[in-house]
Amino acid sequence: MSEQSTATPATGPAARAPTPITLNLQYTKDLSFEVPGAPQIFINLREAPKVDIALDVQARRLQEGQENFEVTLQIRCEAKLGADTTAFIAELVYCGIFTLNGIGPEMLEPVLLVECPRLLFPFARNILAEVTRDGGFPPVMLAPIDFVALWQNRRAQQQAAAAPAQGNA
Repeated sequence: MSEQSTATPATGPAARAPTPITLNLQYTKDLSFEVPGAPQIFINLREAPKVDIALDVQARRLQEGQENFEVTLQIRCEAKLGADTTAFIAELVYCGIFTLNGIGPEMLEPVLLVECPRLLFPFARNILAEVTRDGGFPPVMLAPIDFVALWQNRRAQQQAAAAPAQGNA
């Protein structure tokens, strides 16, 4: 006795619909790690340095008329011992090439500046942790980033900068 399935494979547009966000490629575009006070800094290192972090997200269309974008996470970590002794400076530019399918113009900016960086962030975080550890310091473990708040702050700054210009017109 044999069973036969009557299910047929899905066909038509629904079966071939592309995913809205495709991460095609991710890569380190630039990586820099400096220890300006080496080797002396390691002799004086008694505690973990205080680390200041700056993060920026950029996105650009790769070719006009295409739906491919490069999204860039730029992260700078500067660690200090005391008020003025730099322990190390780490800078990372980490990128992804994304294809966006069926994303309306009103959603393009939040997808590029929130969702895409969210996909890249764990990999950039790991690179910074490893490079600082390999540089002889405790690994820098970046806390999760609220990319929605970062994007909202950027929009508020752009609107504030545009408001005086509109008042002068």
